[in-house]
Amino acid sequence: MRNLDTPKANTWCPACGNFGILNAVKAGFKQLFDQGLDPAKLMITCGIGCHGKIFDYLNISGIYGLHGRAVATASGIKLANPELTVVSFGGDGDSLGEGLEHTLFAAKRNLDMTLILHNNGNYGLTTGQFSPLSPIGFRGLSTPQGSAEQPFDAIPLLLAAGASFVARSYSANPKHLAEILVKAVMHRGFSFIEVLQPCVSYNNTYQYYNSRIKMLDQIPSDVYEAMRLAKDKDHSYLGIYQAEKRDLFEDLSSGFANPVKESPAFRERIETLRTMYK
Repeated sequence: MRNLDTPKANTWCPACGNFGILNAVKAGFKQLFDQGLDPAKLMITCGIGCHGKIFDYLNISGIYGLHGRAVATASGIKLANPELTVVSFGGDGDSLGEGLEHTLFAAKRNLDMTLILHNNGNYGLTTGQFSPLSPIGFRGLSTPQGSAEQPFDAIPLLLAAGASFVARSYSANPKHLAEILVKAVMHRGFSFIEVLQPCVSYNNTYQYYNSRIKMLDQIPSDVYEAMRLAKDKDHSYLGIYQAEKRDLFEDLSSGFANPVKESPAFRERIETLRTMYK
């Protein structure tokens, strides 16, 4: 069994929800390896933020990219080599702020990849500025009088964008998150997991979520029921909101081509160029 640990010192704040996410991801990946996933064909990407540090704590190949570009990088990896399994990690600011367009278009295209959204409702790494998912009235360094913006609602937003697998979990329930992760990665299409994650330093929501968490009894019957449950004012429902089989962008656009394996060799490309410009 592959050891997923690294020697990097962990610098998350004590009691940060990211610890629960890390433990769940390790458990989920190990289950996937047991089911036959080749660790050498698993790639991860991250953006910038507290979430991105997970890259340092996982012994998995990938790219630690620019702010907001985790999904763009993951998309490029998948299109270059469709044989790879790609999992991307993003914060609520990274994936639904700086990287909003990349996230929505990856969902719209139904690229075969998984995005795990660490939703702590603020920009924690830069000391608590409000994010696209911060509630109205959120007080931080950038909004000392309280945010006046209506926040995005992640689940309805991704459902509307076209994500074929949409789910929600909670960092304080790593067993549930590991189960959801396995199902998301096994799903063929764009999989989105919103992870409700308290930020103990700037947005400590443990008590808030602990009083609201409720499990979905089953996958909602349609997208409208899924959106209604996701926007419930009294409960934060955990579980799978949608799991639909749809055509993959990779198949529709490339005809199952694998550019990494099927591209001409370097010398052949150079010779082609020389012939073209004689």
